Amino acid sequence: MHTEVVGMRARLSAAWVFVMLNMVFADILSFMSPGALQQVLAGTAEGIQITPAFLLVAAVVAEVPISMVLLSLLLPQRTARWANIGAAVVTVAFVLGMGSATPHYVFIAALETLGCLAIAWWSWTWRPAEWRAPSARLATDM
Repeated sequence: MHTEVVGMRARLSAAWVFVMLNMVFADILSFMSPGALQQVLAGTAEGIQITPAFLLVAAVVAEVPISMVLLSLLLPQRTARWANIGAAVVTVAFVLGMGSATPHYVFIAALETLGCLAIAWWSWTWRPAEWRAPSARLATDM
């Protein structure tokens, strides 16, 4: 895909949808693992105690890619650029730090990480329209 076809904001927003859906399906597939639901019902998940504080942290971190779907489209360009970079770093840290070593999770985490790396790279190289030559400016990039 080229920026001429899909504006940077739409590209970033779509990439966040990709990351978010992979996160959701990693969790859904993890619940299908033998014994996983019994652990959750007993109040633990892979040795971690499930407390209200743990659930709040998980909700806040899960909200990052969800929020970026919308914020990539609405924030001013400079703010959106840095928000996407920061959110990608936070999301990769969560994916790699809170995941398991099961084959399905490693596969999906690799895709999530690649998606976040693409988001960070696109955001890093995304420059305001006034910095580019007039022929390269697009209304969708502003």
